[in-house]
Amino acid sequence: MKSDLLSDIYNPADLRLLKEEQLTQVAQELRQFIIDIVSVKEGHLGASLGVVELTIALHYVFNTPNDLLVWDVGHQAYGHKILTERRENFDTNRQIGGISGFPKRSESIYDTFGVGHSSTSISAALGMAIASKLKGDFDKEHIAVIGDASIASGMAFEGLNHAGVTDANILVILNDNAIGIDPSVGALKKYLTSVKNGKNPRQNNIIKSLNFDYSGPIDGHDLPKLIKELNRLKKIKGPKFLHIVTTKGKGLQQAEENQVKYHAPGKFDASTGEIHLKSEENLPPKYQDVFGLTILDLAKKNEKIIGITPAMPSGSSLKFMMDEFPERAFDVGIAEQHAVTLAAGMATQGMIVYCNIYSTFLQRAYDQVIHDVALQNLPVIFCLDRAGLVGEDGATHHGVFDIAYLRSIPNMIIYAPLNEIELQNILYTVQLGIDNPIAIRYPRGRGVLPNWEVENFGHYEKINWGEAKCLKDGTKVAVLSAGTIGNNVIEALKESTHSDEIAHYNFSFIKPLDINTLNTIFKTFQHIITVEDGVKNGGFGSAVLEFAASHNFKNSIEILGVPDEFIEHGTVNQLQQLCKIDVKSLINLFSNGSK
Repeated sequence: MKSDLLSDIYNPADLRLLKEEQLTQVAQELRQFIIDIVSVKEGHLGASLGVVELTIALHYVFNTPNDLLVWDVGHQAYGHKILTERRENFDTNRQIGGISGFPKRSESIYDTFGVGHSSTSISAALGMAIASKLKGDFDKEHIAVIGDASIASGMAFEGLNHAGVTDANILVILNDNAIGIDPSVGALKKYLTSVKNGKNPRQNNIIKSLNFDYSGPIDGHDLPKLIKELNRLKKIKGPKFLHIVTTKGKGLQQAEENQVKYHAPGKFDASTGEIHLKSEENLPPKYQDVFGLTILDLAKKNEKIIGITPAMPSGSSLKFMMDEFPERAFDVGIAEQHAVTLAAGMATQGMIVYCNIYSTFLQRAYDQVIHDVALQNLPVIFCLDRAGLVGEDGATHHGVFDIAYLRSIPNMIIYAPLNEIELQNILYTVQLGIDNPIAIRYPRGRGVLPNWEVENFGHYEKINWGEAKCLKDGTKVAVLSAGTIGNNVIEALKESTHSDEIAHYNFSFIKPLDINTLNTIFKTFQHIITVEDGVKNGGFGSAVLEFAASHNFKNSIEILGVPDEFIEHGTVNQLQQLCKIDVKSLINLFSNGSK
């Protein structure tokens, strides 16, 4: 009977005490440990299963944490966390107060660089390598593990371009599995496929041409071969590149066969792999599907409509349009800067371009938004999915900065729909013709209208531009909300003991603000409360404060939103509680009476 090896491994020093022939058993146990925990607690699955052997080999060959290991994005770092002193509390992964779902420097000395967005690993590892040489440490190893979807991003090439003209002791490992969250796309993917198939002459190797010592491709699930190659590369100084081929979801048949669904499958049966299906009967639609179904419907009627997404066709639901109009809907890969300027180029030629990017990822293209879109006042339609607090992915993924970072840009319009109807109607309205760029922000998850598709889909109404709406009258206090967080206000007012005193206004247009309605509010109510699911600094509440100051109003103004700190991981409701913008907190606030 084989003994349990994983339970005796607290950190990589313990792993290195094992004989090499024992590591295959460690791989089996580690893979099963990940499956057992994620099947119950949820999280990212396929990526970590695919790099189990690589994770073991890296910690076995290199002297971590002295040798510095950087995981790109971090979806694939579960095995790394388990082997680096976090096995016993791995079941708290992505839960409030528990360990992060991504590498995080404050969590462990083995997490050398905080990650969550893609394509940062090569630049970070190169920076570490150059710093080591400047400090006189010529033996320290610096390893960046990056996937084939992430390496296609511009920043990865910037890192490779610089590394190739240094003598820095850096090893870039390309984990080539032909998929990120959705399948990889583009010419580089085709190149890597030809390399894997042995159809590309070695003298045509892109990486070798950038002055890297290139080796591979090798089987990333062959532990002896991996260990042998890593030991060889450890003796070589300067920039090195190892190309390995892996299978995302390795070891769980369903995860290998359906890699998109098992990227983060939710709860599933650990023994069979079958996903525990949740009943979707009588549930509101996901906001992403409201976008995807609406833009498809509009595209059928307007041939100028174009859809663009940087590597999120399934997550954004642009895939509906991509399947039906592949010549007018584009997945450009992990390339947010390119996506924005591509949209700008199309807009110059009269196309109606919906550029769908997660709020947190638009941060990566801020200059393009300013320089290529807003400065030229091009009517690009930014659809910012995952705006607000996104939940268990935590600080790297919350879309809480977009109001603040977009509001300062001239020409930019910002719209936050209250619900599914407002989202479909603004998507309809903008394709009738707009004179400025617009950002439409909406959250992750489901809406509030179970029968939206039956009762409202396809029944469009043109939105009155820049207009706020009074949703409820009141006598003493005015609550101004922006976006779907207004539904928390609606629910809270139903339960409030002072509901008659409180008016509620929906400011879907965050920029431009409805000045006429604001004037009426400030002349009618002494106390005003603003509610948003973005940062308070520079956000919607700040815009209201600016209005009050510029018009010499002295009303009492209370701003509710995300405080000036990075919010960690937890459920959306738990995080809203932390920010005091959940329904219960609002009930308590409203029931305490007006000031």
